[in-house]
Amino acid sequence: MLAGSFQIRDVLDARKFLEKFLAPTRFVQAESLEELSGAHVRLKLETENPTGTFKVRGALNGVHDRSQQFRFDGVVTSSTGNHGAAIAFAARQMSLKSRIYLPENPNPVKRDKIAKLGAEIVEVGRDLDESRDAAAKFSRESGWPLIVDVDDPYIAAGAATIACEILEQQPSTDVIVVPVGDSNLIRGIAYAAKQIRPTVRIIGVQAEKAPAYYQSWKENRALSTETADTIADGLSTRTTTEGNVRQLVDLVDEMRLVSEEEMLRAIAFLLINEHTVAEPAGAASTAALLKSGKEFAGRKVALLVSGANIAPDVLRRAVVLSL
Repeated sequence: MLAGSFQIRDVLDARKFLEKFLAPTRFVQAESLEELSGAHVRLKLETENPTGTFKVRGALNGVHDRSQQFRFDGVVTSSTGNHGAAIAFAARQMSLKSRIYLPENPNPVKRDKIAKLGAEIVEVGRDLDESRDAAAKFSRESGWPLIVDVDDPYIAAGAATIACEILEQQPSTDVIVVPVGDSNLIRGIAYAAKQIRPTVRIIGVQAEKAPAYYQSWKENRALSTETADTIADGLSTRTTTEGNVRQLVDLVDEMRLVSEEEMLRAIAFLLINEHTVAEPAGAASTAALLKSGKEFAGRKVALLVSGANIAPDVLRRAVVLSL
């Protein structure tokens, strides 16, 4: 059991439900990364999901769970973009309305995607924590369920299905490297992976400018940072919860940090060498491998490419930096 949140049967139930909407994402060999690292490297392309990220797995599972328990006209969430698009997609699939709270000045690509999915958008707050407060207030007033991916067990169970796919596609995987924002993704993957293959090593990656969960994991207590000012909006979490940190400490073998420049270089590397588009958070696992030298030589490494919704200015910076 994952710290009382869900059990492996919940992950299996999520897989069965998600099969109605999602095909397994590809798990492809990355020869250019193999040459540099000496490892056997594969990319788990969550970018192939609807909305371009892994988030749709948890969103569909979370909205479905609420719809089995309550009657409501719509759902509400707060997000830096990807989770909001995923909730808007899930709501549309289930004929519900959606209202998405974004921090001010959001990623324009992600905002546009949410709008095209028919959601109502409210921009408020300097970061995700402040927009979440506004979303919670609307939820209380409207009766619409608030579905946020901080500590929702059904969202984590949806994310956990990624581990099931990886270990079916390559049962002998030694290491899975996962970007860490709010931590639901890595906690779900780590739980399912350890159930299936206890020896697999789980490595989490955060941005140096948004290290709340990295610091919390190191000190085994919930810590917060004053800011989370990183180009990787998918990793820009500045607060943690005690329950999430406990799970992280129990399940994750190692946490690492990558710089803004390292993520930009990883974006360009994936684009040029593997013809794969990744946003900064989606490239964080690749950045960590590029930083590690030959540390994983001879081992089978899975890198999670979690999202492809990159803002044009960030893509431009990545390409210019690579020249």
